[in-house]
Amino acid sequence: MTGEVFAAIDLGSYEMALKIFELSDKGGVREIDHVRHRMDLGSETYATGRIGSGHVEEMIRILGEFRQIMKGYGATHYKAYGTSAVRETRDIVILQELIRQRTHLKLEVLSNSEQRFLDYKSIALKNEQFQEVIKRPTAIVDIGGGSIQISLFEKDALIATQNLKIGVLRLHAIMQTVQATRLKYFELISELVNTQLSVFSKMYLKDRKIENLIIIDDYVSPVIRRIKDDPSMRGFVTSDEYINFMEKASDVNATAVARKFDMPEENIPLLYVSGILIKCILEITKAERLWAPGVTLCDGIAYEYAEKKNFIRSPHDFEHDIISCAQNISKRYMGSKSRRETLQKIALEIFDNTRKIHGLSKRDRLLLQVATMLHDCGKYISMVNLGDCSFNIIMSTEIIGLSHLERHIVANVVRYNHEEFDYYDSGSTYLEGLPRQDYLRIAKLTAILRLANGLDRTHKQKFKDIKAVIIGKELVITIDNRADITLEKGLFKNRAAFFEEVFGIKPVIRQKKL
Repeated sequence: MTGEVFAAIDLGSYEMALKIFELSDKGGVREIDHVRHRMDLGSETYATGRIGSGHVEEMIRILGEFRQIMKGYGATHYKAYGTSAVRETRDIVILQELIRQRTHLKLEVLSNSEQRFLDYKSIALKNEQFQEVIKRPTAIVDIGGGSIQISLFEKDALIATQNLKIGVLRLHAIMQTVQATRLKYFELISELVNTQLSVFSKMYLKDRKIENLIIIDDYVSPVIRRIKDDPSMRGFVTSDEYINFMEKASDVNATAVARKFDMPEENIPLLYVSGILIKCILEITKAERLWAPGVTLCDGIAYEYAEKKNFIRSPHDFEHDIISCAQNISKRYMGSKSRRETLQKIALEIFDNTRKIHGLSKRDRLLLQVATMLHDCGKYISMVNLGDCSFNIIMSTEIIGLSHLERHIVANVVRYNHEEFDYYDSGSTYLEGLPRQDYLRIAKLTAILRLANGLDRTHKQKFKDIKAVIIGKELVITIDNRADITLEKGLFKNRAAFFEEVFGIKPVIRQKKL
């Protein structure tokens, strides 16, 4: 495979960024240019829910310039993403159409979980350091303009993630609203932040020890990376070194700080806000070390593209992180480990052996896995309204790595596993706004999950080891044990009927005689 030039555009809360990358089998991902334009979209959007015409015009002008730069480098492919400031505008569709008409660029909008997953993937470009750091209990702190994401890792696996609406621009806007002086920043921001962090600590930290913080932000990270001259230690500081450094920096005026770190002076208040936020997280996690890898969303965009095109291969299994996250959500809502493992095994056996009739993708298989893990999370709230409660839990819970649409698909599959299925033109609010192809994905995954659930209806794991084979117009499911399956056979018909309706194949149970 020959190399190619790829462009990544990030339309963020406080600036627009373009990175040009050279991708190749030998060199992997190599950055060749980075262009940034400061534009405060976040303060306006978070306050009013819209982007004013002045900012829209400026955005279109800069995107036009970005397009010319991309042409100059001969970029063959690009991705342009908007994050929280764009996501929180009232009519994203109109903005996207204006950009398409005026610049011929397609702007896509990332959900929070997609954005954080790309940020997380960007760290993987620092492969060896990343793998070394997350061997120990680690928190990735991803600081954006509107919110922050804290993701906890143990033994190289994602165990929890939570989004908190305490982003740098939001906090800075509050400081401006209350007319706080810089001397008051630490006291007031700490008060605001610690209220939310204490809830996070009670839910996720408890007796858990965090040794490392990985910091992704636009303000403090560049500063941390200048503290040590040794290239092998660039971006690494102890918590004591960080706190001492921030205390010294707070005594210096903004002009001197800007000059010292080669930053625009208007960024200095945001540097202070981000610095205080990190100090509060350090105090509550008691982490011993910080690492600022110096990556941006554009790096994550390039990493994902390069991975899909097989220019790079990561030793870290990102899909495992999605599964791990779902497992921990199931634990939080008292899900049965043996039950979800059995259901998953049956569902994936059926999925894998019916590929020629369902036509679903590898990604759909992952969504089915997640659905099996969360199939009964709603029982934590209600045993009677299990389907609706499960749907609401899934739609309200961050599953890092899944888009909003994918989470909606999983939530519907889990709901319809328990509730009567709503057909496409039924006017159901649960299916509102879903394209036809995604409705069909829900129907097919629901049929598979219902069938799997029917085979373990008594929760006795009698069908733990099965074989599923299509023979003619039948899906023959063979069980290889002597268990009494009278009840399962009797309750199987309703579940099997929906599968037959969706796929035109009739499931039948056969029990081997030993």
